Amino acid sequence: MGEAIALGLANEGAKVIVAGRRQAKLDEVAGKGENISTQTVDVADRGSVKALFDRVNDEFDQLHLLVNCAGANVPKRSMSELAPDDWDKLMNINATGAFNCMHYGLPLMRPHKTGLVINISSTSGKRAAPLGGVAYNASKFAMAALGTSATEDERENGIRVTTIFPGEVDTPILDDRPVPPSAEHRATILKPADIADITLAVAKLPPLAHVPEMVIKPIGQSFI
Repeated sequence: MGEAIALGLANEGAKVIVAGRRQAKLDEVAGKGENISTQTVDVADRGSVKALFDRVNDEFDQLHLLVNCAGANVPKRSMSELAPDDWDKLMNINATGAFNCMHYGLPLMRPHKTGLVINISSTSGKRAAPLGGVAYNASKFAMAALGTSATEDERENGIRVTTIFPGEVDTPILDDRPVPPSAEHRATILKPADIADITLAVAKLPPLAHVPEMVIKPIGQSFI
């Protein structure tokens, strides 16, 4: 999803820094578009995140948009199977990672009295179904609360936070399920480009328009 969003923004003329842990993957993404630079970042490492935003501050006049899209899950995800280390891992990446990026990113928006943060969460942040698992669900609920709280805190600074809750999307994270879905099932669910399209639609809205939350899911996925 992050790749699709980065390429979509670049195609619209935005100057994009795509960040992640694997430099080879970042280089692959950057090679597919114009105006895309890279930085190796571990969102769970505050020093690593700070270095990214120090660079943004040095190279750009303003940070207009921050998209938090890092996410992970583990195969053993029920309460009886979940290892404490895996709980920490998912909370640190999915929830604290978004906080870290906002902690260092928002100060670059506040002086300009405008800015947009889009957090890519999951329908697991709306419905704590067994499929997502204990830690993943908790981390995505935390991400949702982070967005809601930050929106209220930053309203007077003209900063908007949107939380997008995708349902099933055909990405590599599905390989971490206890039983990975079949090719037939993957064909019936959302694609990363669908999430990119929604993200760009929100990003193109005028600064006075705020979409607090948005759910997007495959038509065949239940949301009860």
